[in-house]
Amino acid sequence: MYELIVQSHFDAAHFLRDYPGKCANVHGHTWQVELAVGGTQLDSLGILVDFYQLKTQLNKVCDSLDHRMINEQEPFLTQNPTAENLSRYFYESLTAWLKTAYPGNVVRYVRVWESPKASVRYIPEGAEGLIP
Repeated sequence: MYELIVQSHFDAAHFLRDYPGKCANVHGHTWQVELAVGGTQLDSLGILVDFYQLKTQLNKVCDSLDHRMINEQEPFLTQNPTAENLSRYFYESLTAWLKTAYPGNVVRYVRVWESPKASVRYIPEGAEGLIP
């Protein structure tokens, strides 16, 4: 299996509803996002997924949140914008695109950092044993 990894970032504010601490207050992060895509079939050029297209799609999702209050964006109007929920949001958004653009390939994981020392990785069910 091949694994392609791209990264992007965005700046946004959020707050955690019902959180018993400082994170209940509005605050911001420079969020880093890492996307890993896996597959086995290369095209005639020897490419699994075009890096340019992969970065473009990741940047589109990042841009939709950039310099915004995440709590005011779908699906975070009702869902807490935790790093965990953001990683799943990126996974779902990018999986939908990948299935159409590059069938047979999968999003292996999405990692979201809210700080240089704190990140979460969303791994789809069934892929746990495949991820080092």
